[in-house]
Amino acid sequence: MADTSSPPTDQLAVTTLDDEVPKAQFSDRVPIRSIIARPDGGSGLAGRKARVGGWVKTGRKADKDAFAFLEINDGSCAGNLQVIVEASLGELGQLVPTGTCVVVDGHLKLPPAGTKQKIELRAYKVLHVGPVDPAKYPLPKMRLTLEFLRDFVHLRSRTNTISAVARIRNALAYATHTFFNKEGFLYVHTPIVTTSDCEGAGEMFQVTTLLSEAERLEKELLQNPPPTEADVEAARLVVKEKGDVVSQLKAAKATKPEIGAAVDQLKKAKESLAKVEERSKLKPGIPKKDDGKVDYGKDFFARQAFLTVSGQLQVESYVCALSSVYTFGPTFRAENSHTSRHLAEFWMVEPEIAFAELKDDMNCAEAYVKFLCQWLLDNCLEDMEFMADKFDKGCIDRLKLVASTPFIRVSYTEAVEILEDAVKNGKKFENEVKWGIDLASEHERFLTEVKFQKPVIVYNYPKEIKAFYMRLNDDLKTVAAMDVLVPKVGELIGGSQREERYDVIQSRIKEMGLPLEPYEWYLDLRRYGTVKHAGFGLGFERMILFATGLENIRDVIPFPRYPGRADL
Repeated sequence: MADTSSPPTDQLAVTTLDDEVPKAQFSDRVPIRSIIARPDGGSGLAGRKARVGGWVKTGRKADKDAFAFLEINDGSCAGNLQVIVEASLGELGQLVPTGTCVVVDGHLKLPPAGTKQKIELRAYKVLHVGPVDPAKYPLPKMRLTLEFLRDFVHLRSRTNTISAVARIRNALAYATHTFFNKEGFLYVHTPIVTTSDCEGAGEMFQVTTLLSEAERLEKELLQNPPPTEADVEAARLVVKEKGDVVSQLKAAKATKPEIGAAVDQLKKAKESLAKVEERSKLKPGIPKKDDGKVDYGKDFFARQAFLTVSGQLQVESYVCALSSVYTFGPTFRAENSHTSRHLAEFWMVEPEIAFAELKDDMNCAEAYVKFLCQWLLDNCLEDMEFMADKFDKGCIDRLKLVASTPFIRVSYTEAVEILEDAVKNGKKFENEVKWGIDLASEHERFLTEVKFQKPVIVYNYPKEIKAFYMRLNDDLKTVAAMDVLVPKVGELIGGSQREERYDVIQSRIKEMGLPLEPYEWYLDLRRYGTVKHAGFGLGFERMILFATGLENIRDVIPFPRYPGRADL
């Protein structure tokens, strides 16, 4: 007689696994990318089961509300998976609004011939619904401007554009670590709180607890006023009295326990006096020195501290021991600028190379930028195609150009001559062109987009417009600095050979009007075992602007900070 009992549990599991598309390792669903990003578009998975979860991009009821079509996206890729849900599985009115989160089990099926999808999911169970009230949801199913979305930074990653930017940003970050690890660089975490001004511009956010401490103290003094002079005198009198008692006991040759007890009383009186005197000096407001200046010795770090504008100076201390290093992290600039190219918080990639000169620095910068461009072409093409379709038709061609073309290299002097010739031939610039100016964005873009039509590295800038740490050239007029300029954004990278000569860098710090004391540690790197070294900084958000073709830097960082705005 045939065995009609249930098969063993492990046998059932095997049967189920053979039939199901494998789930993500750490999530109870199949990433949509693993279905639709296959070379066959997912058609080879037809007939198999899958659990998918995501947010409804578009939804509509059909066939007199018998079922609904849902376009689901989970952020794993740009594409959506079409899910068909029958009315018997749940309230369709709750499923179709844009923004609704759903998790469903279903069978993958081939769609009818002639449709754009290669695969669709026919649900047989709805496991979760995160409903949305369409009347209140801030992101309706319509084309929304990027400016509008900046008011909803906590929700804007649900849009096609911002999610594509997030994946491109992620790809560029991964590519950055891949490139530098491949080339033997060590990743160093530099501090966010610093006491050094790398740029010497003074546009730094100050880190202090003096304000909050002053507020706390003011409240405390209102509730518990400081001792008066009479209170202090009374405490002093107690100390005197206790001291007299000790003296009298000693003169009378009292026992040790008696004298010891009196001494303990005297110690307590002195401790009490010290506390009373200390509290009597408390005054509301920011602590000041005798000269009226703020007393930062009373601050959290016992000195002035700031949010970093660059990790370069700190990472130089590691390049002087580990030879090839880089840092990649947030930096801050308190510049009251509202342009489409400025943020108060932005990310920088800053490598440093020991035993290297300016030409090595330029070679590294060029190789790195090319690597990033090729990485996007190889690993993020779907999102790049979206950006080309919606924002900048030339963005993919621009990546291909940069990835495959040697960069032009011209000295600053040659660049100025080229610009002056352009002016003579009728080109009009808003900013004057003459030797000694800091090249404006319009000058940089003329060089890259009009004159050479490819990336350009400009080197050997006038010392007056560059930072103190850049190596002084033999002409004593220029420094061994270089900027990588690219089409669309202008300056992408700024770098230099660093000044390794102790006497020269000390003079340069003084020339810039900077105090020596905060840089003594930096000078130590030149005092002890100095080495020729070079490095650069790449503005990460500028790289994303360059890649995507977007116009405003506020749209390529997840949570933009700029004057008047620091949402979340």
